[in-house]
Amino acid sequence: MRHKENTILGFISGAAIGAGLMYLADPDRGSRRRSGVRDKVAHGFRSFGSVLDKGVRDLRNRARGTVAETWSAVSPDHVWDEVLVDRVRAKIGRPISHPSAIEVTAKHGRIILSGPVLESEADDLIDAAYSVRGVRDVESRVETHRTSEDVPGLQGHSVRTKPRAELLQENWAPGTRLLVGTSGAIALAFPTRDRTVALPSRIIGGMLLARAVTNLSLRRFFGLVRSRRAIRFQKTITVHAPVEQVFEFWSNPENFAKIMEHVQEVKRTGENRFRWTVSGPAGSSISWASRFTQSTPNEMLVWRSEPGSVVRSGGIARFQPTQDGATRIHLLMSYNPPAGAIGQALATLFGVRPKSVLDEDLIRVKSLFEHGKTSAHGEKLTREQLSA
Repeated sequence: MRHKENTILGFISGAAIGAGLMYLADPDRGSRRRSGVRDKVAHGFRSFGSVLDKGVRDLRNRARGTVAETWSAVSPDHVWDEVLVDRVRAKIGRPISHPSAIEVTAKHGRIILSGPVLESEADDLIDAAYSVRGVRDVESRVETHRTSEDVPGLQGHSVRTKPRAELLQENWAPGTRLLVGTSGAIALAFPTRDRTVALPSRIIGGMLLARAVTNLSLRRFFGLVRSRRAIRFQKTITVHAPVEQVFEFWSNPENFAKIMEHVQEVKRTGENRFRWTVSGPAGSSISWASRFTQSTPNEMLVWRSEPGSVVRSGGIARFQPTQDGATRIHLLMSYNPPAGAIGQALATLFGVRPKSVLDEDLIRVKSLFEHGKTSAHGEKLTREQLSA
Protein backbone atom coordinates (compact mmCIF):
# COMPACT_ATOMS: atom_id res chain seq x y z
CA MET A 1 0.00 0.00 0.00
CA ARG A 2 2.80 2.35 0.94
CA HIS A 3 4.67 1.52 -2.25
CA LYS A 4 1.55 2.18 -4.32
CA GLU A 5 1.00 5.61 -2.71
CA ASN A 6 4.62 6.57 -3.33
CA THR A 7 4.32 5.43 -6.96
CA ILE A 8 1.20 7.56 -7.50
CA LEU A 9 2.73 10.61 -5.82
CA GLY A 10 5.95 10.12 -7.79
CA PHE A 11 4.07 9.92 -11.07
CA ILE A 12 2.06 13.06 -10.35
CA SER A 13 5.16 14.94 -9.20
CA GLY A 14 7.14 13.83 -12.25
CA ALA A 15 4.39 14.88 -14.63
CA ALA A 16 4.09 18.29 -12.97
CA ILE A 17 7.85 18.84 -13.02
CA GLY A 18 8.07 17.76 -16.66
CA ALA A 19 5.28 20.13 -17.72
CA GLY A 20 6.93 22.96 -15.80
CA LEU A 21 10.34 22.36 -17.40
CA MET A 22 8.81 22.24 -20.88
CA TYR A 23 6.99 25.47 -20.20
CA LEU A 24 10.09 27.28 -18.91
CA ALA A 25 12.39 25.89 -21.61
CA ASP A 26 10.24 27.08 -24.50
CA PRO A 27 12.67 28.53 -27.10
CA ASP A 28 10.43 31.48 -27.98
CA ARG A 29 9.15 32.66 -24.61
CA GLY A 30 11.19 30.65 -22.12
CA SER A 31 13.46 33.56 -21.14
CA ARG A 32 10.51 35.83 -20.38
CA ARG A 33 8.72 33.10 -18.48
CA ARG A 34 11.80 32.27 -16.37
CA SER A 35 12.21 35.94 -15.54
CA GLY A 36 8.55 36.12 -14.50
CA VAL A 37 8.92 33.07 -12.28
CA ARG A 38 11.98 34.61 -10.59
CA ASP A 39 10.05 37.81 -9.91
CA LYS A 40 7.13 35.83 -8.47
CA VAL A 41 9.43 33.81 -6.22
CA ALA A 42 11.11 36.97 -4.93
CA HIS A 43 7.72 38.58 -4.35
CA GLY A 44 6.56 35.43 -2.57
CA PHE A 45 9.50 35.53 -0.16
CA ARG A 46 8.84 39.18 0.62
CA SER A 47 5.16 38.48 1.21
CA PHE A 48 6.01 35.51 3.42
CA GLY A 49 8.31 37.69 5.52
CA SER A 50 5.57 40.27 5.96
CA VAL A 51 2.98 37.63 6.96
CA LEU A 52 5.45 36.04 9.38
CA ASP A 53 6.21 39.39 11.02
CA LYS A 54 2.50 40.23 11.40
CA GLY A 55 1.77 36.77 12.83
CA VAL A 56 4.53 37.00 15.43
CA ARG A 57 3.41 40.49 16.51
CA ASP A 58 -0.21 39.34 16.72
CA LEU A 59 0.68 36.37 18.92
CA ARG A 60 2.86 38.55 21.12
CA ASN A 61 0.06 41.10 21.59
CA ARG A 62 -2.42 38.31 22.38
CA ALA A 63 -0.08 36.89 24.99
CA ARG A 64 0.26 40.29 26.62
CA GLY A 65 -3.51 40.71 26.61
CA THR A 66 -4.02 37.29 28.20
CA VAL A 67 -1.51 38.12 30.93
CA ALA A 68 -3.23 41.45 31.57
CA GLU A 69 -6.66 39.80 31.76
CA THR A 70 -5.37 37.16 34.15
CA TRP A 71 -3.71 39.75 36.37
CA SER A 72 -6.89 41.82 36.47
CA ALA A 73 -8.89 38.73 37.49
CA VAL A 74 -6.64 37.82 40.43
CA SER A 75 -6.09 41.41 41.56
CA PRO A 76 -9.20 43.36 40.59
CA ASP A 77 -8.93 47.13 40.74
CA HIS A 78 -11.62 49.77 41.01
CA VAL A 79 -13.62 50.39 37.83
CA TRP A 80 -15.74 53.49 37.45
CA ASP A 81 -19.46 52.86 37.06
CA GLU A 82 -19.52 54.81 33.77
CA VAL A 83 -16.88 52.49 32.36
CA LEU A 84 -18.83 49.43 33.52
CA VAL A 85 -21.97 50.65 31.79
CA ASP A 86 -20.10 51.05 28.49
CA ARG A 87 -18.55 47.60 28.84
CA VAL A 88 -21.88 45.93 29.53
CA ARG A 89 -23.59 47.72 26.64
CA ALA A 90 -20.86 46.53 24.29
CA LYS A 91 -21.19 42.97 25.61
CA ILE A 92 -24.95 42.59 25.29
CA GLY A 93 -25.02 43.64 21.64
CA ARG A 94 -24.69 40.04 20.40
CA PRO A 95 -26.63 37.82 22.86
CA ILE A 96 -29.96 39.62 22.45
CA SER A 97 -31.84 40.83 19.39
CA HIS A 98 -32.85 44.29 20.68
CA PRO A 99 -30.05 45.59 22.94
CA SER A 100 -31.20 49.21 22.54
CA ALA A 101 -34.35 48.35 24.54
CA ILE A 102 -32.29 47.48 27.63
CA GLU A 103 -31.38 50.22 30.09
CA VAL A 104 -28.07 49.65 31.89
CA THR A 105 -27.11 51.44 35.09
CA ALA A 106 -24.35 50.80 37.61
CA LYS A 107 -23.83 51.55 41.29
CA HIS A 108 -20.56 50.65 43.03
CA GLY A 109 -19.91 47.79 40.62
CA ARG A 110 -23.47 46.48 40.73
CA ILE A 111 -25.20 46.38 37.33
CA ILE A 112 -28.93 46.99 37.07
CA LEU A 113 -30.73 45.83 33.92
CA SER A 114 -34.22 47.01 33.00
CA GLY A 115 -36.44 47.13 29.95
CA PRO A 116 -38.25 44.59 27.73
CA VAL A 117 -36.53 41.43 26.53
CA LEU A 118 -37.63 38.20 24.92
CA GLU A 119 -38.06 35.36 27.37
CA SER A 120 -35.68 33.15 25.40
CA GLU A 121 -32.92 35.78 25.66
CA ALA A 122 -33.20 36.79 29.32
CA ASP A 123 -30.66 34.28 30.65
CA ASP A 124 -28.17 35.14 27.91
CA LEU A 125 -28.51 38.83 28.78
CA ILE A 126 -27.72 38.25 32.45
CA ASP A 127 -24.83 35.90 31.69
CA ALA A 128 -23.33 38.48 29.34
CA ALA A 129 -23.49 41.17 32.02
CA TYR A 130 -21.88 38.87 34.60
CA SER A 131 -19.02 38.08 32.21
CA VAL A 132 -17.88 41.71 32.03
CA ARG A 133 -14.67 42.35 33.94
CA GLY A 134 -15.27 44.57 36.98
CA VAL A 135 -18.92 43.63 37.50
CA ARG A 136 -19.53 42.47 41.08
CA ASP A 137 -23.23 41.70 40.87
CA VAL A 138 -26.17 41.91 38.45
CA GLU A 139 -29.72 42.88 39.37
CA SER A 140 -32.33 42.00 36.76
CA ARG A 141 -35.42 44.18 36.50
CA VAL A 142 -36.19 43.25 32.90
CA GLU A 143 -39.67 42.54 31.60
CA THR A 144 -39.72 39.19 29.82
CA HIS A 145 -42.06 38.61 26.88
CA ARG A 146 -42.78 35.38 25.07
CA THR A 147 -43.10 37.20 21.71
CA SER A 148 -42.40 40.71 20.44
CA GLU A 149 -46.03 41.42 19.55
CA ASP A 150 -47.46 44.61 21.06
CA VAL A 151 -44.10 45.44 22.70
CA PRO A 152 -42.82 48.77 21.30
CA GLY A 153 -39.22 48.20 22.40
CA LEU A 154 -39.04 44.85 20.62
CA GLN A 155 -40.40 46.01 17.28
CA GLY A 156 -38.35 46.18 14.11
CA HIS A 157 -36.25 43.58 12.35
CA SER A 158 -33.11 42.72 14.23
CA VAL A 159 -30.83 39.76 13.68
CA ARG A 160 -29.37 38.09 16.75
CA THR A 161 -25.75 37.33 15.95
CA LYS A 162 -23.64 35.07 18.07
CA PRO A 163 -19.85 35.32 17.97
CA ARG A 164 -18.28 32.68 15.78
CA ALA A 165 -15.14 30.79 16.64
CA GLU A 166 -12.18 32.33 14.86
CA LEU A 167 -11.47 29.21 12.84
CA LEU A 168 -15.02 29.39 11.44
CA GLN A 169 -14.69 33.02 10.36
CA GLU A 170 -14.04 34.08 6.77
CA ASN A 171 -10.82 35.94 7.54
CA TRP A 172 -8.25 34.79 10.08
CA ALA A 173 -6.03 36.98 12.21
CA PRO A 174 -2.27 36.91 11.41
CA GLY A 175 -1.49 34.89 14.54
CA THR A 176 -4.08 32.26 13.70
CA ARG A 177 -2.77 31.99 10.15
CA LEU A 178 0.76 31.51 11.45
CA LEU A 179 -0.18 28.76 13.91
CA VAL A 180 -2.49 26.88 11.52
CA GLY A 181 -0.10 27.28 8.60
CA THR A 182 2.82 25.96 10.65
CA SER A 183 0.75 22.98 11.81
CA GLY A 184 -0.33 22.25 8.24
CA ALA A 185 3.25 22.44 6.96
CA ILE A 186 4.42 20.02 9.66
CA ALA A 187 1.61 17.57 8.87
CA LEU A 188 2.40 17.83 5.17
CA ALA A 189 6.15 17.38 5.53
CA PHE A 190 6.19 14.87 8.40
CA PRO A 191 3.11 12.65 8.18
CA THR A 192 2.42 9.97 10.73
CA ARG A 193 4.11 6.59 10.28
CA ASP A 194 0.74 4.85 10.29
CA ARG A 195 0.25 3.98 6.62
CA THR A 196 -3.55 4.09 6.84
CA VAL A 197 -3.61 7.76 7.82
CA ALA A 198 -0.40 9.05 6.19
CA LEU A 199 -2.07 10.20 2.96
CA PRO A 200 -5.12 11.80 4.69
CA SER A 201 -2.71 13.51 7.06
CA ARG A 202 -0.85 15.05 4.14
CA ILE A 203 -4.07 16.13 2.45
CA ILE A 204 -5.37 17.80 5.60
CA GLY A 205 -1.99 19.42 6.21
CA GLY A 206 -1.92 20.79 2.68
CA MET A 207 -5.45 22.17 3.00
CA LEU A 208 -4.61 23.86 6.31
CA LEU A 209 -1.45 25.35 4.83
CA ALA A 210 -3.32 26.63 1.77
CA ARG A 211 -6.10 28.08 3.95
CA ALA A 212 -3.57 29.93 6.10
CA VAL A 213 -1.45 31.21 3.21
CA THR A 214 -4.33 32.53 1.07
CA ASN A 215 -6.66 33.51 3.95
CA LEU A 216 -9.54 32.30 1.78
CA SER A 217 -12.29 30.00 2.94
CA LEU A 218 -11.96 26.50 1.52
CA ARG A 219 -15.20 26.97 -0.48
CA ARG A 220 -13.74 30.03 -2.19
CA PHE A 221 -10.28 28.45 -2.45
CA PHE A 222 -11.65 25.51 -4.44
CA GLY A 223 -13.98 27.71 -6.52
CA LEU A 224 -17.20 26.40 -4.95
CA VAL A 225 -18.66 29.86 -4.38
CA ARG A 226 -21.44 30.56 -6.87
CA SER A 227 -20.28 34.02 -7.83
CA ARG A 228 -18.72 35.73 -10.84
CA ARG A 229 -16.92 38.21 -8.62
CA ALA A 230 -14.07 36.16 -7.26
CA ILE A 231 -11.64 38.27 -9.33
CA ARG A 232 -12.64 41.70 -10.57
CA PHE A 233 -10.87 44.41 -12.54
CA GLN A 234 -11.68 47.43 -14.68
CA LYS A 235 -10.01 49.31 -17.50
CA THR A 236 -10.55 52.48 -19.53
CA ILE A 237 -8.99 53.06 -22.94
CA THR A 238 -9.50 55.61 -25.71
CA VAL A 239 -9.56 54.44 -29.33
CA HIS A 240 -9.34 57.07 -32.07
CA ALA A 241 -12.17 55.71 -34.19
CA PRO A 242 -15.90 56.44 -34.51
CA VAL A 243 -18.05 54.86 -31.83
CA GLU A 244 -20.14 53.04 -34.48
CA GLN A 245 -17.10 51.11 -35.74
CA VAL A 246 -15.82 50.27 -32.25
CA PHE A 247 -19.22 49.09 -31.06
CA GLU A 248 -19.70 46.94 -34.16
CA PHE A 249 -16.36 45.26 -33.50
CA TRP A 250 -17.19 44.51 -29.85
CA SER A 251 -20.68 43.24 -30.64
CA ASN A 252 -19.16 40.47 -32.79
CA PRO A 253 -17.01 38.38 -30.41
CA GLU A 254 -15.85 36.18 -33.31
CA ASN A 255 -13.38 39.01 -34.00
CA PHE A 256 -11.63 38.43 -30.67
CA ALA A 257 -10.18 35.08 -31.74
CA LYS A 258 -8.24 36.87 -34.49
CA ILE A 259 -6.54 39.59 -32.43
CA MET A 260 -6.56 38.39 -28.82
CA GLU A 261 -3.55 36.25 -28.02
CA HIS A 262 -5.16 33.76 -25.62
CA VAL A 263 -8.52 33.45 -27.40
CA GLN A 264 -8.39 30.38 -29.64
CA GLU A 265 -11.96 30.39 -30.95
CA VAL A 266 -15.30 32.12 -30.47
CA LYS A 267 -18.22 30.39 -32.17
CA ARG A 268 -21.75 31.76 -32.37
CA THR A 269 -24.20 29.13 -31.05
CA GLY A 270 -27.42 31.11 -31.20
CA GLU A 271 -28.90 34.57 -30.90
CA ASN A 272 -26.48 36.56 -28.70
CA ARG A 273 -24.90 33.27 -27.55
CA PHE A 274 -21.27 32.25 -28.03
CA ARG A 275 -18.89 29.44 -27.21
CA TRP A 276 -15.43 30.57 -26.06
CA THR A 277 -12.21 28.54 -26.14
CA VAL A 278 -9.14 30.16 -24.58
CA SER A 279 -5.60 29.09 -23.71
CA GLY A 280 -5.06 27.87 -20.18
CA PRO A 281 -1.92 27.11 -18.17
CA ALA A 282 0.74 24.78 -19.58
CA GLY A 283 -0.82 24.60 -23.05
CA SER A 284 -4.29 23.56 -21.88
CA SER A 285 -7.59 24.89 -23.26
CA ILE A 286 -10.69 26.03 -21.40
CA SER A 287 -14.16 26.43 -22.94
CA TRP A 288 -17.38 27.98 -21.69
CA ALA A 289 -20.59 29.50 -23.03
CA SER A 290 -21.71 33.11 -22.64
CA ARG A 291 -24.41 35.42 -23.94
CA PHE A 292 -25.21 39.11 -24.24
CA THR A 293 -27.85 40.05 -21.70
CA GLN A 294 -28.14 43.66 -22.83
CA SER A 295 -27.13 45.52 -25.96
CA THR A 296 -27.68 49.23 -26.45
CA PRO A 297 -26.29 50.24 -29.87
CA ASN A 298 -23.19 52.45 -29.64
CA GLU A 299 -23.59 52.75 -25.86
CA MET A 300 -23.33 49.53 -23.84
CA LEU A 301 -22.86 45.76 -23.96
CA VAL A 302 -23.51 43.46 -20.99
CA TRP A 303 -22.61 39.77 -20.99
CA ARG A 304 -22.36 36.86 -18.61
CA SER A 305 -21.50 33.16 -18.71
CA GLU A 306 -24.25 30.59 -19.02
CA PRO A 307 -25.27 28.59 -15.91
CA GLY A 308 -23.05 25.57 -15.41
CA SER A 309 -20.06 27.04 -17.28
CA VAL A 310 -16.64 26.00 -16.02
CA VAL A 311 -15.67 29.69 -15.98
CA ARG A 312 -18.26 31.96 -14.35
CA SER A 313 -17.71 35.42 -15.77
CA GLY A 314 -19.48 38.62 -16.64
CA GLY A 315 -18.78 42.15 -17.74
CA ILE A 316 -19.99 45.54 -18.89
CA ALA A 317 -18.52 47.58 -21.76
CA ARG A 318 -19.61 51.20 -22.08
CA PHE A 319 -18.80 53.23 -25.19
CA GLN A 320 -18.56 57.01 -24.94
CA PRO A 321 -17.83 59.24 -27.97
CA THR A 322 -15.41 62.09 -27.35
CA GLN A 323 -15.46 65.58 -28.82
CA ASP A 324 -12.61 64.80 -31.23
CA GLY A 325 -14.44 61.81 -32.72
CA ALA A 326 -12.69 59.11 -30.71
CA THR A 327 -14.33 56.47 -28.52
CA ARG A 328 -13.66 55.94 -24.82
CA ILE A 329 -14.24 52.33 -23.70
CA HIS A 330 -14.98 51.61 -20.04
CA LEU A 331 -14.62 47.92 -19.14
CA LEU A 332 -15.71 46.28 -15.91
CA MET A 333 -15.08 42.52 -15.82
CA SER A 334 -15.25 39.79 -13.20
CA TYR A 335 -14.72 36.05 -13.28
CA ASN A 336 -14.35 33.01 -11.10
CA PRO A 337 -11.69 30.69 -12.57
CA PRO A 338 -12.04 26.91 -12.48
CA ALA A 339 -10.77 25.46 -9.19
CA GLY A 340 -10.97 28.90 -7.58
CA ALA A 341 -7.73 30.21 -6.10
CA ILE A 342 -5.93 27.03 -7.17
CA GLY A 343 -6.74 27.69 -10.81
CA GLN A 344 -5.80 31.35 -10.47
CA ALA A 345 -2.47 30.43 -8.88
CA LEU A 346 -1.67 27.93 -11.64
CA ALA A 347 -2.66 30.39 -14.34
CA THR A 348 -0.47 33.10 -12.81
CA LEU A 349 2.46 30.68 -12.42
CA PHE A 350 2.28 29.73 -16.11
CA GLY A 351 2.04 33.32 -17.30
CA VAL A 352 -1.72 33.51 -17.97
CA ARG A 353 -2.52 36.68 -16.01
CA PRO A 354 -6.02 37.94 -16.95
CA LYS A 355 -5.36 41.60 -16.18
CA SER A 356 -2.08 41.68 -18.13
CA VAL A 357 -3.63 39.72 -20.99
CA LEU A 358 -6.52 42.19 -21.18
CA ASP A 359 -4.11 45.15 -21.27
CA GLU A 360 -2.17 43.61 -24.16
CA ASP A 361 -5.34 42.73 -26.07
CA LEU A 362 -6.71 46.25 -25.73
CA ILE A 363 -3.47 47.63 -27.11
CA ARG A 364 -3.92 45.38 -30.15
CA VAL A 365 -7.48 46.67 -30.61
CA LYS A 366 -6.24 50.24 -30.36
CA SER A 367 -3.48 49.56 -32.91
CA LEU A 368 -5.92 47.90 -35.29
CA PHE A 369 -8.26 50.90 -35.37
CA GLU A 370 -5.67 53.66 -35.26
CA HIS A 371 -2.95 52.18 -37.49
CA GLY A 372 -4.98 49.70 -39.52
CA LYS A 373 -2.87 46.75 -38.44
CA THR A 374 -1.82 44.71 -35.43
CA SER A 375 -0.24 41.36 -34.62
CA ALA A 376 -1.57 38.32 -32.79
CA HIS A 377 -0.79 34.60 -32.67
CA GLY A 378 2.58 35.40 -34.26
CA GLU A 379 1.00 36.87 -37.41
CA LYS A 380 0.32 40.32 -38.82
CA LEU A 381 -3.31 41.34 -39.24
CA THR A 382 -4.88 44.29 -41.06
CA ARG A 383 -8.37 45.81 -40.92
CA GLU A 384 -9.08 44.41 -44.36
CA GLN A 385 -8.19 40.86 -43.28
CA LEU A 386 -10.40 41.19 -40.22
CA SER A 387 -13.36 42.29 -42.32
CA ALA A 388 -12.89 39.51 -44.84
